[in-house]
Amino acid sequence: MNKVNREALVEEITKLVIAELKHHHMLQDTALQGKQLAPYVPVSVSARHVHLQQEHVDILFGKGYQLTKDRDISQPGQYACQETVTLMGPGGKISNVRVLGPLRKQTQVEVARSDARVLGISPPVRHSGDLKGSAPIVIIGPKGTVRLKEGCIIADRHIHMTPQDAQAYGVYNSQKVSVLVEGEKGGIMNQVTIRVRDDYALDMHIDTDDANAFGLTGNEYVKIIL
Repeated sequence: MNKVNREALVEEITKLVIAELKHHHMLQDTALQGKQLAPYVPVSVSARHVHLQQEHVDILFGKGYQLTKDRDISQPGQYACQETVTLMGPGGKISNVRVLGPLRKQTQVEVARSDARVLGISPPVRHSGDLKGSAPIVIIGPKGTVRLKEGCIIADRHIHMTPQDAQAYGVYNSQKVSVLVEGEKGGIMNQVTIRVRDDYALDMHIDTDDANAFGLTGNEYVKIIL
């Protein structure tokens, strides 16, 4: 067997092992995930959404309103709410935008570049929470309207992992890496930020524009290439 065929066989076996582990729910412990999966990571697709501070919940949904949890999402303690809002910019509006919980100290709106074109705004690509100088946006709820002078961003491509995962993958917090996407629309994504924290779960987050460009649905694994 020549070197090329041997490498292809190893890749195929790795994919089968990953699929089998996922099927039998053997990847719940994040430290175990990193050791078994490296250099592959699961990927999730993040659609447009809003994180709210309590003051803005009161304006949008009524004084003292409590957001209603709908379902858990990939990161521990994070969840999608039943509530939705409308985003409006100088160019148009987008309805039925999901609110995510829990509450934040500062309201943040995350959109894809294609969403921004609809809204007529130019948000920067940023890490979550880095909102200074970001794009203005209007948020409309059933009870009121919030007009943000800043707070709308396009989230950077990033991979959540624990310190144990980072050790297994040979990466560090804030490092920029590339990932290889396989499949019919495969290719390489650059400028992917590693985010390391004890309470993270191993997962790569991309927006819907990236997902569509690479043919990803959120049920795949991608390969970190340093």
